[in-house]
Amino acid sequence: MKRAMNEIIYKPIGIIHSPHKQPKGTPIQTESGKNIEGMIELFPEYTDGLKDLDGFSHIILLYHFHLIKNGPLIVKPFMDDQEHGIFAIRGPARPNPIGMSITRLIKIEDNTLFIMDIDIIDGTPLLDIKPYVPAFDVKVAEKIGWLQNNQHKLDRSRDDGRFAR
Repeated sequence: MKRAMNEIIYKPIGIIHSPHKQPKGTPIQTESGKNIEGMIELFPEYTDGLKDLDGFSHIILLYHFHLIKNGPLIVKPFMDDQEHGIFAIRGPARPNPIGMSITRLIKIEDNTLFIMDIDIIDGTPLLDIKPYVPAFDVKVAEKIGWLQNNQHKLDRSRDDGRFAR
């Protein structure tokens, strides 16, 4: 099988603003970032794309982990003391540093989106926004791997800075 080695280039569509100024201490998931307010400054040329988004209570944000160093493929996640493969965790130091968060959409004013439940660092480049639709996005998981015995740690889990540059 021949592998294509083409470079993929994305350009940000906006900037995410939050009270989290550095990786260390930032909630590691939106569930542990409950009721934390943030906002998205969408670049003006993308404002028309917000039409009808205000009809959704939640949105999916895809973004670039701009403050994260490249990491190994085997890592120790925040909520376990054992190492796991990078694709079995949600840590930020990935081969392609792409993050995903589902946040509550509070309101939209012009090119500014006001959001809640944020686990994203201030100044993070936004790559895309998608509406969250439970019929599409909620799945019943029969198993959740190593997290089965660790998900109780989510409320108190915060980034400890191990993946930052």
